[in-house]
Amino acid sequence: MKRIAIIGDGAWGTALALLLRAKGFNIVIWGNFPDYIEEQRERRENFKFLPGVEIPRDIGYTANFTEAAEKADLLICAVPAQFIRDVFQRFVPHYPRGVPVVSVAKGIEQKTLKRCTEVLEEFLEGAPLAALSGPSHAEEVARNIPTAVVIASHDPQLSRLLQDTFMTTSFRVYTQDDVVGVELGGALKNVIALAAGMSDGLGYGDNSKSALLTRGLVEMSRLGVAAGAKRLTFSGLSGIGDLMTTSFSRHSRNRALGEKIGQGLSLREVLESTEKVAEGVWTTTSSRELAQKLGVEVPIFEEVYKVLFKGKDCRQAVIDLMTRGKKEEMEDLE
Repeated sequence: MKRIAIIGDGAWGTALALLLRAKGFNIVIWGNFPDYIEEQRERRENFKFLPGVEIPRDIGYTANFTEAAEKADLLICAVPAQFIRDVFQRFVPHYPRGVPVVSVAKGIEQKTLKRCTEVLEEFLEGAPLAALSGPSHAEEVARNIPTAVVIASHDPQLSRLLQDTFMTTSFRVYTQDDVVGVELGGALKNVIALAAGMSDGLGYGDNSKSALLTRGLVEMSRLGVAAGAKRLTFSGLSGIGDLMTTSFSRHSRNRALGEKIGQGLSLREVLESTEKVAEGVWTTTSSRELAQKLGVEVPIFEEVYKVLFKGKDCRQAVIDLMTRGKKEEMEDLE
């Protein structure tokens, strides 16, 4: 591989551009808004989404699909999950057939309830696809802070190729074949991170958050297995690893949004105050629908939905979770 096109100019796409450029690849970043692409090109900084990080001048920028796809050996889909369909519907005529595509987005599409690679598969028929996920805040990856992630693909040869492509002394990459589990782990943990933020906003402590994350992981695993994932995947980097990072980090958009909700703001008020995307808001509705479709009990997910979209008081949601019927723990863990 020589040339890599990153579709999406958010913080994560930019961080991966820096990582891959340092390995000697020719990098171009595509963005949907030409004016902002031009500003980044001139300022050499993604000042909205990754401020303070200098972008080397040999990283290219474009708002043109043809320029992005030209001679690309690898495509990285770094578009937020809910916008993948719109972007790749337009990108299809420019796709260089046979070029691998790696999804680094984390979410479940609303209405269709599809994972990101499933949406891509609709438009890029026959494309070699993989998903990259794990505890990896862009702010830290961009500064070469040691990070470990996992790449999942049904093609082991592609997984190994991508492992070699992304791996550095500060970015360790594991491989596996459970695409469903890796993608759902990255998506579902955002909902639990919203709940963790609400706990912080309410002023609760370590006991509360530890219980929340433990039981949240049980619900993530339960829903994932019902959707076809391997239970063990949720004990790995894309499951518990990403859950811990997103639920505790000061960089986490989902935790921060949840904290403001816990402090008494409405979802509308929080969303109007930022341009940054908190995928967990959308995933709350899509994961709840998926659980209902599969007949899976996910009480934490249900309470987060009621707080965000039905105006339920956070404290009452906690009381309702704490006073549910008595259970045997091991029944849930098996």
